[in-house]
Amino acid sequence: MDEILGFIQAHQDMIYVVILMGFLGMEVIGRVPSVLHTPLMSGANAIHGVVIIGAVIIMGKAESDNYLALILGFLAVVLGTLNVVGGFVVTDRMLEMFKKKKPKS
Repeated sequence: MDEILGFIQAHQDMIYVVILMGFLGMEVIGRVPSVLHTPLMSGANAIHGVVIIGAVIIMGKAESDNYLALILGFLAVVLGTLNVVGGFVVTDRMLEMFKKKKPKS
């Protein structure tokens, strides 16, 4: 428990920045018009692709006995991949709405 409190105390500035980024991100995304969601989703997919690459690099550099780093890296890869695939599915479905419908024969 002392290690956790020591980590929090040593990295207090970074923790504040992450919390503020969360609030700012929610505020910015909440005010985006629905017309822009498709381009934003594509940008988010690109960002999550970078997250996946970073997680793979971290897992590759982790020591073999550091199970916490390996588990967190694996979860980052899996969840990032699911997010990218889901983002492409949503983007594809949204783009389908803008295509002209074929007349029924």
